[in-house]
Amino acid sequence: MSDQIVDVAAGLILRSDGKLLLGQRPEGKPWAGWWELPGGKLEPGETVLQALARELDEELGIQVTEATRWVTYVHAYPHTTVRLAFCRVTGWKGEPRGLENQRLEWVEPAHAQTVGELLPATLPPLRWLRLPGVYGISNIGTPAGLPGFLARLRTALDRGLRLVQLREPGWPDGPDAHSLHQALAQVLQHCRSAGARVLVNSVHPEPWWREADGVHLRAADAAALAQRPLPSEGHWVGVSAHDPAQMAQARRLDADFAVVGPVAETASHPGQPALGWQAFTEINRDAGLPAYAIGGQGLHTVAAAQQHGAHGIAAIRGVFGS
Repeated sequence: MSDQIVDVAAGLILRSDGKLLLGQRPEGKPWAGWWELPGGKLEPGETVLQALARELDEELGIQVTEATRWVTYVHAYPHTTVRLAFCRVTGWKGEPRGLENQRLEWVEPAHAQTVGELLPATLPPLRWLRLPGVYGISNIGTPAGLPGFLARLRTALDRGLRLVQLREPGWPDGPDAHSLHQALAQVLQHCRSAGARVLVNSVHPEPWWREADGVHLRAADAAALAQRPLPSEGHWVGVSAHDPAQMAQARRLDADFAVVGPVAETASHPGQPALGWQAFTEINRDAGLPAYAIGGQGLHTVAAAQQHGAHGIAAIRGVFGS
């Protein structure tokens, strides 16, 4: 394997109906016949988005009008190591055409393998596309607060929320402790009726993680683990990260995503200094997995977060209100 890393910009060209464009590598190229995301190598002095725009013009004949950085991922092939800067492309002029004699297909990301063999480095972003853009974190507080929260949850689900975390570290101990498990059952019922997933924060018992759709690990809990705490089949693992070392730990655990912040000050963590967008970008730069921004976020900040490389936003009040 070569020690040299080749920097590549790769585009996930997404139509408004959710379909993704794949291209088949033509004869005469390595991995001929395999399917991949369009893109190519960065030239000296180019930014990722500049290289992506040039490659998509040369390769497909389209002019990019809307694109954002997403996830940077390193993949080792037998003779080359590539650092892939995956970008989401949501606006362009022209109709994609195979200008390098490659076949093109629009596919449903969840069923992309029906076109044929996919390059190995193409598989992770297809998995990440399953993640919704908004991650809601619960704020029930006490047993008395459950009816109000369920009403807010139903409203959020009706608006399209599809990923929820049960996180209730302040739930009262004593006689009311068991009632949080009952609350989880009601949250699961509402979410599953809407096709939404529920993760349980690692502050809560591990058996609950398996009853739900996975776990969200606090940074300290992630640091104590040597391997992913749940099998990947059917369960997701999220990890909180506040610095590059914690993000690296999330990657070692093969987490499905990280939550990075707080980007701005937040009432749920008073006194915790805000990272700001520059630090968020640095933590996320070579993460190798999608990251949600948290801290001062809400539905109105999703686009801004994605401009800074976030997959989307995570929030309590910004999703459910107070």
